[in-house]
Amino acid sequence: MHRLSALDRLLPVWIAAAMVAGLLLGNLIPGLDDALDAVAIGSVSLPIAVGLLVMMYPVLAKVRYDEAGQVTADRRLLITSVALNWIAGPAVMFTLAWVFLADLPEYRTGLIIVGLARCIAMVLIWNDLACGDREAAAVLVAVNSVFQILAFSALAWFYLQILPRWLGLETTSAGFSVWTVAVSVLVFLGVPLLAGYASRTLGERARGREWYEARFLPRAGPWALYGLLFTIVVLFALQGETVTSRPADVARIAVPLLVYFVVMFAGSFALGYRLGLGYPKTTTLAFTAAGNNFELAIAVSIAVFGVTSGQALAGVVGPLIEVPVLVALVYAALAARRRLYPREFAT
Repeated sequence: MHRLSALDRLLPVWIAAAMVAGLLLGNLIPGLDDALDAVAIGSVSLPIAVGLLVMMYPVLAKVRYDEAGQVTADRRLLITSVALNWIAGPAVMFTLAWVFLADLPEYRTGLIIVGLARCIAMVLIWNDLACGDREAAAVLVAVNSVFQILAFSALAWFYLQILPRWLGLETTSAGFSVWTVAVSVLVFLGVPLLAGYASRTLGERARGREWYEARFLPRAGPWALYGLLFTIVVLFALQGETVTSRPADVARIAVPLLVYFVVMFAGSFALGYRLGLGYPKTTTLAFTAAGNNFELAIAVSIAVFGVTSGQALAGVVGPLIEVPVLVALVYAALAARRRLYPREFAT
């Protein structure tokens, strides 16, 4: 297994500490929510917007956009990944949200939005730890990024309005706006995606790929964690009363998330094994299908439903569950490698 820095190895600790800090700030500083709302862009507070953009940029700056052809040429991997991410993943989360949170519509909607936000961030870390195919992961991240810009708002409309109506279920409130969702995706994904692409293109053109990846990325990379932790502190400061007064609700949000990660990872890994993709690509397929882009889900939920909404809380709970579960799945993948791919493990 590749060795992470102390900063990354202690990621669950940092996230837990950020949550505790946010709760303390929310309880100790009266009127904090009003102060944050006073500095806003539309319905999103400026501090949260800054945190989200800082969090997204370093990950997208790591992608080797010029190597997309190598992965897109592998039709089995590409088609399987797209199907898992954009058909299976949202459908599984929709089902789990209704099974576990049928009586809690705000949390249910938040989870459905999480299911639509496919992973483009932490998956690179989990994939690297599990000895997956690094280049395949980077390209699939790029593919997911493009798909999210093109398809997220349409899928949100389908899963929050159209499909529930077809099934005779309750739809999301009339305040839901597909246009607001589309704008949120363009801002919180499109802006850092363009920035990441531009920095890699200009950086490699000026100083070369070796300098960019050996010197620039190590300096930019930690800012993704800083942005995540800052955003969690602010969100938990705003959600502190809900979290402390409704621990049972937080636990109910956590259960379908846990089931989702395990089901998507195990199913995707088994599918990759049956398709004969080999361990590195099978692992990449599983992690890219199981992970979710909580950053984008949080941004969309805040923009559409408000910073103190139940939808935003569902997104905030996500990283707390995702980090320890996917770390455990890294070890599960490595154990499966020893058992299912003995020749590859020996090399």
